[in-house]
Amino acid sequence: MRTWLTSAWALACRFAKFGAASVIASLLATATSFAQSTEEAGGEAALKLPDLSQVQFLGVDGHTLLLFGILFCVFGLIFGLVIYRRLKNLPVHRSMRDISELIYETCKTYLITQGKFLIVLWLFIAVVIVLYFGVLAPVPGKSVAVTLPIILAFSLIGIAGSYGVAWFGIRVNTFANSRTAFASLRGKPYPIYHTPLEAGMSIGMMLISVELLMMLLILLFIPGDYAGPCFIGFAIGESLGAAALRIAGGIFTKIADIGSDLMKIVFKIKEDDARNPGVIADCTGDNAGDSVGPSADGFETYGVTGVALITFILLGVKNPTVQVQLLVWIFVMRIVMLVASAAAYFINGLIAKARYANVDEMNYEAPLTSLVWITSLVSIAFTFVVSSVIIPTLGGDSSQWWKLATIISCGTLAGAIIPELVKVFTSTESRHVKSWLEISRPITSASPWSHLCPSATSSATSGLRAS
Repeated sequence: MRTWLTSAWALACRFAKFGAASVIASLLATATSFAQSTEEAGGEAALKLPDLSQVQFLGVDGHTLLLFGILFCVFGLIFGLVIYRRLKNLPVHRSMRDISELIYETCKTYLITQGKFLIVLWLFIAVVIVLYFGVLAPVPGKSVAVTLPIILAFSLIGIAGSYGVAWFGIRVNTFANSRTAFASLRGKPYPIYHTPLEAGMSIGMMLISVELLMMLLILLFIPGDYAGPCFIGFAIGESLGAAALRIAGGIFTKIADIGSDLMKIVFKIKEDDARNPGVIADCTGDNAGDSVGPSADGFETYGVTGVALITFILLGVKNPTVQVQLLVWIFVMRIVMLVASAAAYFINGLIAKARYANVDEMNYEAPLTSLVWITSLVSIAFTFVVSSVIIPTLGGDSSQWWKLATIISCGTLAGAIIPELVKVFTSTESRHVKSWLEISRPITSASPWSHLCPSATSSATSGLRAS
């Protein structure tokens, strides 16, 4: 055994030495190639934003028009905070509130630990940033002493954005958990649907508003020559934060779930029984996996997509006027989508309340499905109307506005159609799910599965119950 381990260790050392030599050689070769093509170095960090005030939209210049977008972002933040306050003030039993606060305190411990881990991780990434943007590929025409601190600072801002949104999401969700549980005691289904929906809307509006506000501040108040380093640093930071929070959240929730299961086996009590010592950790893991990770991930996805669109426009379009038109149009559309989401939420809320407020039973999927479709249809309508007004002609072509609006609308429709396809396999009302529920029941002579071979039927039902 020792001989085998010694041989394996020697082989590993050889590979490590060979790998280290290869990495050093690759870095030297890369450095040489970057030195030979300094003009093309820098990537997204070398992008220069055009002057947004050189093009008029609806009688005002592009810079002034996007300034109004900051107001909509502030309204979105207020919207999210108002719902947060409403959730906090909903009636709740003291015992339920104490449990949710205990879960939140455990979540705080998790988030603080994650924050320390992110700082250590950022230090490693900062070394890579310094090596790349300071040595291998400095931004052309600009001092490294200026661009490098900008990239590092905005990477920290990006991490703080992902981390802050994740913290807000877990606070809102722990409020909603106990309030929903207490509302269920009344025996009416509508509050059980409405309270979690409010929590999700609060997190979503806060997430989008914060992200859009940060990008607008860079776009409008940072000089065009230095906007590129700001955007690339911001994208690096939010991607790093989201990746760590998403992966760690998923790992944590699985470990906590297994721990609760083990306690169930040892103490012979149910997994979600209050006497199970692992139940609080399990609930914390559920919040970490289903709230912290997705919140940070959504923040990162929205931001990185914006940076990618800006990069695509500046690299793919050479006419400065068309660049400004497309940049302003993209951000106006993002602002319009924020308004469309809020409008659809209120419209669907009125419909759902009129239909389900006083009923004793309801299909929870129905109002959620209608919300998705109403949001999609309102967004598509706004897309075509606003595009026709903002870019009636683009580079002398009067047909581009409806082509671009159609492209956006295809993505919007996909967001509504894909859940419908998924529901075929996951909805409690789908034939697929009902068939599996039927086969999982005990087999009787009246069962439609009774004609199957007894051994096959027993295997199928046993497997389903085990899962």
